[in-house]
Amino acid sequence: MLQISWWKRLGLDLFASIIFYTSIPLPYINGLDLTRVAYFVPVVGLMIGGILSLCDISMNYLGIPILTRSAVVVIIWIAVTGGLHLDGAMDTADGLAVGNPEKRLQVMSDSATGAFGAMTAIALILLKTTALVDIADHRWLILMGACSWGRWGQQLAIACYPYLKPTGKGAFHKQAITSYQDLLPGLLLLFTLTGLLIVLDNKYLILALSMILTGSAIATVTGLWFHHKLGGHTGDTYGAVVEWTEALFLCILTIF
Repeated sequence: MLQISWWKRLGLDLFASIIFYTSIPLPYINGLDLTRVAYFVPVVGLMIGGILSLCDISMNYLGIPILTRSAVVVIIWIAVTGGLHLDGAMDTADGLAVGNPEKRLQVMSDSATGAFGAMTAIALILLKTTALVDIADHRWLILMGACSWGRWGQQLAIACYPYLKPTGKGAFHKQAITSYQDLLPGLLLLFTLTGLLIVLDNKYLILALSMILTGSAIATVTGLWFHHKLGGHTGDTYGAVVEWTEALFLCILTIF
């Protein structure tokens, strides 16, 4: 009985994570606990990457050119997430554009989008689209890797740095990621995903290792950079970590 109860709680937490981080239409369940949604965010990233991969493969089957495919994939990417992380990246950019560090959090709390937020959105969309155009092989795996590493970067930021707004909407994430041990399941999932590339063909060992090193390095650096600028993190910067890790991951993977 206890075992069934444990699996039920695990399933409900994952369900809550999907509802919180995506716009995927799911049936309403009363009384869902959102305090553990961040624990499952790499799994949600894997699901989002899978959806994008299926769309990309379908369009390729229909003969749609790679530029158009890539643009549509990025649009679907925004739609599936409800623009949640992109909105956070935009608010973060508006806040960091303020010269007075004491006013940055106040500007980030403003729902209005400023010039720097708009430019950031354009830059992220362009980077993702153009990078995907230059990635011809294993796009499905790289898309899944980008979405998953971006969200593992969010977990890392939650674990390592203080939350700056105790009453903010993202404050409850600290209840899900309480120690570095909570980062290990997501990391194991990402290693397993990358290992699929080696299983498919061992000549892709260099690419597989590059995905691991690139994803972990960017996820670490982005969270550290925002902490350096603000002295900690907010819900908006968590979204910014996701977006910039995804975009930079794709850009660097074009080399390989």
